Amino acid sequence: MSFDAKPFLKTLANKPGVYRMYGSKGDLLYVGKAKNLKNRVSSYFNNRGLNAKTQALVLRITSVEVSITGSETEALLLEQNLIKKNKPPYNILLKDDKSYPYIYLSTHDFPLLTNARGKKYKEGQYFGPYPSSTAVKESLSFLQRLFRLRNCEDSYFNNRSRPCLQHQIGRCSAPCVDLISRQSYQADIQHAVMFLQGKNQDLIVGLQQQMEVAAEGLQFEEAARIRDQITYLRKVQEQQSIDAQYGDVDVIAIVQGQGITAVHVANVRHGRMLGSRSYYPRLNMDETPSQALAAFISQFYLVMNHDITDEIITSEKITDEGFIQGVFTQQKGKPVKFSHAVRAQRMRWLELAKENAVEALRLKSEDKQHRKAQYLALKDALPLAEIPMRMECFDISHSHGEATVASCVVFNQDGPLKSEYRKFNIEGVEPGDDYGAMRQALTRRFKKIVEGKKPQLLLIDGGKGQVGIALSVLEELQVSDIQVLGVSKGTTRKAGMEVLIFKERSFVLELASPALHLIQQIRDESHRFAITGHRARRAKSRGRSVLQDIPGIGPKRRKELLKFFGDAGQVTAASVTEIAKVPGISRQLAQQIYQALHA
Repeated sequence: MSFDAKPFLKTLANKPGVYRMYGSKGDLLYVGKAKNLKNRVSSYFNNRGLNAKTQALVLRITSVEVSITGSETEALLLEQNLIKKNKPPYNILLKDDKSYPYIYLSTHDFPLLTNARGKKYKEGQYFGPYPSSTAVKESLSFLQRLFRLRNCEDSYFNNRSRPCLQHQIGRCSAPCVDLISRQSYQADIQHAVMFLQGKNQDLIVGLQQQMEVAAEGLQFEEAARIRDQITYLRKVQEQQSIDAQYGDVDVIAIVQGQGITAVHVANVRHGRMLGSRSYYPRLNMDETPSQALAAFISQFYLVMNHDITDEIITSEKITDEGFIQGVFTQQKGKPVKFSHAVRAQRMRWLELAKENAVEALRLKSEDKQHRKAQYLALKDALPLAEIPMRMECFDISHSHGEATVASCVVFNQDGPLKSEYRKFNIEGVEPGDDYGAMRQALTRRFKKIVEGKKPQLLLIDGGKGQVGIALSVLEELQVSDIQVLGVSKGTTRKAGMEVLIFKERSFVLELASPALHLIQQIRDESHRFAITGHRARRAKSRGRSVLQDIPGIGPKRRKELLKFFGDAGQVTAASVTEIAKVPGISRQLAQQIYQALHA
């Protein structure tokens, strides 16, 4: 069914808004914004000057919907929200990734300095973002070593009667047991904040003054401690590029080649280069670098919710720069500057970002070629009619039948597709019954097949028994066109000696086979994901109070029981009469609690 564009285009208004293009099955193909809806949407159905990818999109369109907005700004924000929610295949897409980590300083008489990730819902100060958790850990380790700040949670802090190991190794001043005054601790906190804000020189000057005062007061040990702090700070300062006048800056460079787009983002905070990260946005339209960079920046800040910095330096002038700058200024509540022709320190940052983008593109290209060779080898080794576009692997993990979890990891030709990973908590199966657990997981996975998410190759971590279960489940659910590959550890249980089970035959691949390396990678990832899920479930189960499963016992009554008896073990040991003495517990309810605990 083709889309008759002419009558639809006649109805469009010459106003700003968002347009959504759908395929034959009602699937959203593309979301776009426009200053003038009529002109923009009409351009898709004008065959002049369209690139091949855009033509491919147009051929799939069966319907178009539009939403008129009050302004182009509103259109951009709505567009990004729709992209975030629906992930249309023809839009530029960034892979889901964890948000940047921050250093968090709590609001407390003796504040906690620790790492934080995600939404800033806690009261206090946040410093960053940092490019990785490693960068955060290194900074925290430095600050704890230099200023001896606590990193324990308030619950731990409030219940200490003597100093912990952190104090003994010189990483904490032990405010929990009053070994440092509140005033002195606050001074250390202020010094740490100055360091995190890039005010190293001011910090050193202040410490020098404190050292002189301590020496004049004959407090030589204190003066020596401050001297060591100054020495350490100067060493760190030498290793960093300091230029506080530049404030908070993100430096973004883009390079394209061999069908790959690499974007490198460098983070400068208070004049200090905190680190950087490379991204590989997926492009399904032939965007120019300027267009791709504009789309990336919009998603990076508006969809992935990264903090908008005071200045954004780009490797080239982006499309609609003035408009995007206005939106960012509105979102931030203060002016945001876009720059691309820069000098001095900014130019050095930009050149470094460009070098990193080029290197990221080279590595990605090599990885892509390597992965392509692996997939071709897999196709020939099994053999398969064509290279699988999507592969899934299942594994089971438990501890002697406890907290059984099944994992499903997904790989496509770009590697692991982590947003599609799934865990299955197995219930109602005899403990240790791996066959039953595998049957339940596969049944739950393939009961409903979503278009475009059907694997061509299904890997099962196990031998002939597990493969037989997989084949029977697919047959029962009438799911066809899925090849099943069993990956057995073999009798030696050594890596490289895996026995593969495919189409009722068993065989071993050469140790150097690229196909075997790919299979091992997928199997190991499935194993890792299953173990992670199992350990989390086991920890939750073991940490769960026996009182939580008793009908009629909510948080309030559970609290009263624990307050009265001390712990759940004492509740279990108590008689009905003793339980009935707890405030809010009737004789009848006491009987129910007793029976539940001794069933």
